[in-house]
Amino acid sequence: MRLKRFSIVLAFLLICTGCSFTKDSIMEFFGKSQPVKNTPDALYARGTIEYQKGRYKKAREFYTRLKEQHPLHELAVLAELGIADSFFSDKEYAEAEVAYRDFTSFYPTNENIPYVIYQMGMCHYLEIGSIDRDQTETIRAKREFERLVSRFPQSKFSILAEKLIRDCKLKLAEHEFYVGDFYFKQKKYEAALKRFEIIRRDYAGVGLDLKVESYIAEVQARIAEDEKTKKQKEEKTKDRQAVKP
Repeated sequence: MRLKRFSIVLAFLLICTGCSFTKDSIMEFFGKSQPVKNTPDALYARGTIEYQKGRYKKAREFYTRLKEQHPLHELAVLAELGIADSFFSDKEYAEAEVAYRDFTSFYPTNENIPYVIYQMGMCHYLEIGSIDRDQTETIRAKREFERLVSRFPQSKFSILAEKLIRDCKLKLAEHEFYVGDFYFKQKKYEAALKRFEIIRRDYAGVGLDLKVESYIAEVQARIAEDEKTKKQKEEKTKDRQAVKP
């Protein structure tokens, strides 16, 4: 939960980075009856105030007005980011992920790209279900975090991403173990062995190594015992057939 709160607060701080409010724009959102002017500064300032108060839909309206009415203004870029962050803070993660992805397409060299990729990963990370459920969101989150670390290894967001990559790997390993254990209990030892070997191969070092090695040894022993029993039955069958008149 601390990480989630940090992400949301961080989103707002980044939105505010580089703001340069004029005296007129400040007066606009503190005035009692004055409507918000259509200047870039005024629209952005009002959107940020609405965002800070948790009125994300309203904030998105002002950011959208700024983007549409002043598409070439420098604040339009931050407004685009504000739209994505407003979706994210409103827990509309699918819409946020699309908005962040659009940002990377429109502004591929923008200084906020590391943050945006991190947020894309978080959109998936916050949708991860329990280990007995489909892990598509875990895989997608891990992919975005790994992309961030690969492209921007020196970014402060990569430090956060590295920790989340490990967590994603642990969740994926636990899912594989859950499935493997299910097969084990059903005495489907070959299927169980495949799952445990995936953990040993792909998720070494996440905390399940000793447990997995123990299960692999047990499964292999049971497979060998089953093979021995099967072979003995086959030999007995052959012996019976051989003594038949």
